[in-house]
Amino acid sequence: METIFEKSNGADGINLSNEIKNINFLPGNLLRTKSVGLPQLSELDVMRHYKELSDLNFCIEKGFYPLGSCTMKYNPKVNELLSSLDGFNIHPNVKDEDAQGILKLMYNLGKALLEVTGMDAVTLQPSAGAHGELTGMMIIRKYFDTIGEKRTKVIIPDSAHGTNPASAKMAGFDIVEIKSDEKGQVDINALKAALDSDVAAIMMTNPNTLGIFEENVKEISDIMHSNGSLLYYDGANFNAIMGYTNPKLMGFDVVHLNLHKTFSTPHGGGGPGAGVVAVVDKLKDYLPKPFIDFNGEKYFRNYDIKHSIGSVKDFCGNFSVLVRAYAYILMMGKNLKHATENAVLNANYIKEKLKKYYNLPYDEPCMHEFVITGEKQKEENGVSTLQIAKTLMDENTHPPTVYFPLIVHEAIMIEPTESENKQVLDEFINTMIRIAKECKTNPQKVLDAPHTTPVKKIDEVTAARHPDLNFKG
Repeated sequence: METIFEKSNGADGINLSNEIKNINFLPGNLLRTKSVGLPQLSELDVMRHYKELSDLNFCIEKGFYPLGSCTMKYNPKVNELLSSLDGFNIHPNVKDEDAQGILKLMYNLGKALLEVTGMDAVTLQPSAGAHGELTGMMIIRKYFDTIGEKRTKVIIPDSAHGTNPASAKMAGFDIVEIKSDEKGQVDINALKAALDSDVAAIMMTNPNTLGIFEENVKEISDIMHSNGSLLYYDGANFNAIMGYTNPKLMGFDVVHLNLHKTFSTPHGGGGPGAGVVAVVDKLKDYLPKPFIDFNGEKYFRNYDIKHSIGSVKDFCGNFSVLVRAYAYILMMGKNLKHATENAVLNANYIKEKLKKYYNLPYDEPCMHEFVITGEKQKEENGVSTLQIAKTLMDENTHPPTVYFPLIVHEAIMIEPTESENKQVLDEFINTMIRIAKECKTNPQKVLDAPHTTPVKKIDEVTAARHPDLNFKG
């Protein structure tokens, strides 16, 4: 390597000798024969370049981020400090006796999560919400196989997250979709009609994707259990009930929690996440192995799980996310329920202010999020939900989730979270009202949005049909 460096630092670029070209572990046609053409830049130039790139991105530190169903709340900076402490920076394959502090943290986090969910046993392995769903469905599948029942179906409401049917299908189940009733909740009659001896479980989110609490959840639980079926709780919306009720009280048997949603790690970058899974007592022997255990003297990774589905992830999960979640829980303590209170209050406040200007498909008290629509604006002025979202980008606000859930046409799903103060909420409300008025008085301005972003209006149809996949330097 010393010879390569000696022969490649000339002003005219890299000139590789025949001797170097004949390196036996690299074919000659793969070796570079001329300069890469990289610019010569100072450290300050490089710093400014990346700062400019950063400024092009939108983040929770920059403005309001009401991304429904994704819980983009703040991440206390102390969490970042704690998760980067040197003591946590060890190889995951070290012996248990050399990782007692880390294992203790994970054990205590598991205990805290059991307390807030009401469940009996927990695994920290899954690395995302959908990964937690798949893990839960595999546990349910293994449970029925073990007790000798070959159940093949999973019931899923039409308002569910799209990952629910995907996860159940990947675990080998057939999907049975049931419709929502006029209140946006599970239709009890449709549920009863879909139920038979082949049904293994129902997957539910409560509150559901419309932000509405399933008021018949106990009846649903009784119906399912009387059929010998189980209930799976999608914990994506857990921040709407935390501290007030829990999945166990509602009758659920398996639950996943998105730690990167409810417990303070915004996941707008696509990860990493943590989708821990907790179960009732009769399912604890089916959890992935190892799970973190304590024998009174030592914390250890327990591989002795009778009917375990096996490991679902290398090591024990995304540890930095686990640290952030544990730090958040310790900081909040019993005040976790205050986060729930504020999330629900904020959502209802915005909903009541906006329902005069946008369609509200389900005029019910909401929980942490709600859905309005741009149907009125589209029918009267030709302005779609997508164009309303683009207009918000000019207002230092990330657009809410749009066109989801699929059962609501022109849907706009808004989740303010507990983190935002009234001034921010009022600014957002006023902006949404102004956009609604502009749709009537100056619809072309909305149709041409965004106006101030680095990337302006694009031809999305052409971009989707004819993507440019070539990189040009």
